[in-house]
Amino acid sequence: MFGVRARESTRVTHEALASLARAAAESHFRARMPYLGLDLGGTKLAAAVFADDGELLHREATPLAGRTGGDVGALIAQRTEELARRFSCRATGVCIPGLYRAARGTVWAPNIPGWDDYPLLDELRALFAGTHAVAIDSDRAACILGETWRGAAQGACDAIFLAAGTGIGAGILAGGRVLRGTGDVAGAIGWLALDRPFHLRYVQHGCFEDQGSGPGLVRVAHDLMETESSYDGVLRQFAEQLTAAEIFAAYEHNDPIADRVIENAIELWGMAAANLVSLFNPELVVFGGGVFGPAIKFLDRIRAEARRWAQPIAIEEVRFVGSALGSDAQLYGAGRLAMSCEEER
Repeated sequence: MFGVRARESTRVTHEALASLARAAAESHFRARMPYLGLDLGGTKLAAAVFADDGELLHREATPLAGRTGGDVGALIAQRTEELARRFSCRATGVCIPGLYRAARGTVWAPNIPGWDDYPLLDELRALFAGTHAVAIDSDRAACILGETWRGAAQGACDAIFLAAGTGIGAGILAGGRVLRGTGDVAGAIGWLALDRPFHLRYVQHGCFEDQGSGPGLVRVAHDLMETESSYDGVLRQFAEQLTAAEIFAAYEHNDPIADRVIENAIELWGMAAANLVSLFNPELVVFGGGVFGPAIKFLDRIRAEARRWAQPIAIEEVRFVGSALGSDAQLYGAGRLAMSCEEER
């Protein structure tokens, strides 16, 4: 009996200490004036609590687990309310994979069924009855906000984040402000016209994205293999399961199709960067997204290609760099978005 009491007493003591530790940590977070950032992706909702100097205080991720429409909104609302109250966050920023229509406070997210014009802002504001600032923006805008706050573009007022992954987009900072455009579509550079003739499939995702994104590399490889009937290299073995990762791997082994795919992409990445440099005269262009994991090794070649096409003064004034935050750029950007909207209240 005494042994049982001792074990129970020990367990209670441990639980009490753990509770005190959590309370002390949360009190510390409150003293740091925390901000909440959420990054909605295709398969999960990432969330993080940041101090006002950008220090990451807490992070978590929740799988979407097949949620669609209002269920995704409910998940964002639930995590926002729980974390904002738990850590006494001053404001919340949310980045979404699509378009945020600021005039209406609604979201279009093509990878989430039912999110053609979803009223996310009203849902989140209703949680706090006006006592807590909430801001929403696109993932591409969040990327440049994250990099200028805690990443490769810290301190820059004119910078561009060129993101290439499943799709292609750009977060554009000009004069210290994110450019969003009349319909909040600014930065949709997947539709840059970089090749001729026009093909109907460009309507869906744009000319640049058709060849320069991860799926775009695969499209080009399939097109080439269709015309090169004598090709019997490793890429043909993958058939419809071919991915950009296999193309990069085959390129390292001098596969002729992979070589043509990557050489074409380097030209397009350089041409797109040249257009952005000539249009916006940025201090730097940050390259990120899933493609610019393996493709970051080509940055010098991309710059050399851009130099051929860009306005000559502007190209000498810009630096090309890889993302310092990697896959966290959007999450940090959501935190910076929260901080910005609270400052503007």
